[in-house]
Amino acid sequence: MTLEDIKAAVDAGQTVHWANTGYVVHKDRLGQYLITYMPNGSCIGLTEREAHRLNGKSAEFFIARSEDGVRAAKQDQTGRGGA
Repeated sequence: MTLEDIKAAVDAGQTVHWANTGYVVHKDRLGQYLITYMPNGSCIGLTEREAHRLNGKSAEFFIARSEDGVRAAKQDQTGRGGA
C-alpha cells in the first residue's frame, strides 16, 4: 500500500495493519497518523519526520478484510486466543 492508500483507508474507517494484526494504523486527534502495537500501546509515526517515507515496507501494510481481522487484532491486544 502507498502512503496515500493507507491514509485514505484510515480516513474511511477501515482497519489498516502493518506486518501483523498486532500493529494498527490510526489517526490521532492532532491529525497525525501513527502505528500502534496494540498489546502494549507503544507507537511510532506512520512516516519518518519529514513525512515522505513510511516507517515500514509498503508491502507490509494491509487492510483487515473481515470481522476475523478485527477479532484477531483484539485477541492480539488482550493476549487471549480463541473465539
